[in-house]
Amino acid sequence: MKLTLRVWRQKNADAEGAMSTYEVDGISPDMSFLEMLDVLNEQLILSGEEPVAFDHDCREGICGACSLVINGDAHGPERTTTCQLHMRSFQDGDTIDIEPWRASAFPVIKDLVVDRSAFDRIIQAGGYITAPTGSAPEAHATPVPKADADFAFEHAECIGCGACVAACPNGAAMLFTSAKVNHLNVLPQGAPERETRVLDMVAQMDAEGFGGCTLTGECATACPKGIPLMSITSMNKEWLRATRKAGRR
Repeated sequence: MKLTLRVWRQKNADAEGAMSTYEVDGISPDMSFLEMLDVLNEQLILSGEEPVAFDHDCREGICGACSLVINGDAHGPERTTTCQLHMRSFQDGDTIDIEPWRASAFPVIKDLVVDRSAFDRIIQAGGYITAPTGSAPEAHATPVPKADADFAFEHAECIGCGACVAACPNGAAMLFTSAKVNHLNVLPQGAPERETRVLDMVAQMDAEGFGGCTLTGECATACPKGIPLMSITSMNKEWLRATRKAGRR
């Protein structure tokens, strides 16, 4: 396959960025999208040019680091992570636009790499449980209803890639935050921080400068792990419940 790549290049966070055009040839349809970028970078290095900086780690669809906007879609045309997107999803001769996440809370570091530490700070605000130290408790000592376990597992699948933010026209982080709140709040282990968790994590989300949620649903459509849009509704109920309880104290 021969492709034309239009790639966002930006030297650093303070520099002006622009799209640069490159031609790559000999791309196998069985290559992953990141392997195709490796080919591009090898070509750039051999020609004495600066390789394109892009983020990745496991390349197994688990860590969420491989976050790119491809032809205007977060992670590209398939509902998967960028590292699991294969070049068979494109045609010989295609022009492919490759950009970083676009959100004020995710500033560009260099080229296609953005700073997603805002997500880390949201987790630090309440994404934890109180756990006693000492020996591990018996696995079956705390019964969890099947419906609650399924709900928790569904939301725990969030890998924090940020596709929800990149796809949202408002740059909102509600789907990510709701996934992190819901998967702990429904479990008995998360009960001690139930009220403070949702209040603190939502407050931190707002402080990070993410946009407001208008339930357009683009976040759930782009999510590679299928976190449902109803997750936001569940978190809103938790937030209202916690706010009313705090107001009665």
